[in-house]
Amino acid sequence: MERVIAEYLLETPVDVARVAAMMAGEQSSGTFVRVAGETDELRARAAAEVLSVEVLSEGEAPTLASAFLQRAQACGPWRFARVRIAFPTGNIGRNLATLAATVSGNLYDIGEVTGLKLVSLEIPASYRARYALPAHGIAGTRASTGVQRRPIFGTILKPNVGLRSAEIAALVDRLCAAGVDFIKDDEVCANPDWAPLAERIPAVMAVIRKWREATGRQVMMAFNISDEVDAMRRHADLVAAEGGTCVMASMNWVGLSGMETLRAHTPLAIHAHRNGFGAMSRHPRLGMGFQAYHTLYRLAGIDHMHVHGIGGKFVDSAEEVTEAARACLQPLCVDGPQDQVMPAFSSGQWAGTLPVTLEAAQSPDLMFMCGGGILAHPDGAEAGIDSLRDAYAAVQDGLTLQEAAKTRPALAAAIGFFGGH
Repeated sequence: MERVIAEYLLETPVDVARVAAMMAGEQSSGTFVRVAGETDELRARAAAEVLSVEVLSEGEAPTLASAFLQRAQACGPWRFARVRIAFPTGNIGRNLATLAATVSGNLYDIGEVTGLKLVSLEIPASYRARYALPAHGIAGTRASTGVQRRPIFGTILKPNVGLRSAEIAALVDRLCAAGVDFIKDDEVCANPDWAPLAERIPAVMAVIRKWREATGRQVMMAFNISDEVDAMRRHADLVAAEGGTCVMASMNWVGLSGMETLRAHTPLAIHAHRNGFGAMSRHPRLGMGFQAYHTLYRLAGIDHMHVHGIGGKFVDSAEEVTEAARACLQPLCVDGPQDQVMPAFSSGQWAGTLPVTLEAAQSPDLMFMCGGGILAHPDGAEAGIDSLRDAYAAVQDGLTLQEAAKTRPALAAAIGFFGGH
């Protein structure tokens, strides 16, 4: 039987095996009592199965409150355990929203649970085949940008919001002149009154086409088209009509169905922004881990996935960023298609953080995006991009950045300016 396997971290004062069985029943064929029609045949076909339960530790207080347990006057110890449950895919069909509801959903609200985190999902190759693949992925993104055998160096338009369409086009012109590979909108700039997409897309694409005609290479611009689905379709069509190659959407706010709809509608590369993921991930005993999260959205057919950055301005540890990047660079299934997506590093990145990024990814197949790291370089945006290329060359040559900076002024200036930030 084809099954999806979910792994959880569970906290409860109740017998862990009993709670695990409740989780399996609640999210498949059962409820808190056996009901009419719940035959043995139905259970054999549709019931989820608890594969393993491993108690990891005990505590004297719950992580989260539960009115159910308060009414029951439950007391500790509160056991913390790893639980693995297999869910028959026949219960789900090809239905990404229902897959998410099955492996998470009401599990977070079970009365006996005082902590729950969905850690990972294992998807069988036969089930993965029901869902969309990336339209471009790593190879297609490289072909579109003309960048091979090194990271794709990109930036984020700053200021985040407030620039008018003509000002944004002028900034894109500067960045194209400087030699950037990739540009993206900020997640909070989608369709603002002062730079609506209907006006901004043609203005920016006129600049990108100008540089394509002059240089033979096209900068990939990820326009933020996050919106309701019909509007996203219209925005994507306009990007395509203007010769664009990429659109961006905020996964958490567009949702799984929105991302699936966008993938089904457009052949453009989809740059998937994970803003808001911290609300799901930051607490060690609540929410969802990156492996489970990115599995769901990769089934929607995205091409690029944000993983934040090492040594940046966000909360992620180097280990968390490394795990996320390497997950993106692996197929979802051992025997499945080559469906890797390009990890997009961002958040306070500059030339000085590139070596640890390359070590983390163990591959140059990544987007390395610097907002201030390019636009705030003391010698200008062109020097900012040169500093990234210098840093990559240093790594390739086995040099430290300080050694390479002796003969590379753009890198030296970046170290002098950003090194203390």
